[in-house]
Amino acid sequence: MNPDIIFIIICCVSVMIMIIYYSRRESKVLSVIFGAFTGVIALFILNRFNAEIPLNIFNISGSAVLGVPYVAGLVLLKYI
Repeated sequence: MNPDIIFIIICCVSVMIMIIYYSRRESKVLSVIFGAFTGVIALFILNRFNAEIPLNIFNISGSAVLGVPYVAGLVLLKYI
């Protein structure tokens, strides 16, 4: 299989998992907004303090969908 296709499949699966997670929450819209907001803010704070994590569309969308755990994973992968 082509690595690009595998990557797209993994991204789609993670988005579907987050949709299932947010659909089971009691306050759905508030949970989505809070998760996306905290993830994007964490990414911008790390970028502001020179954590050498680029602000590209992939990182911004990943932090908006997956939240702070995505940003923590980026930091771990950067410094491993």
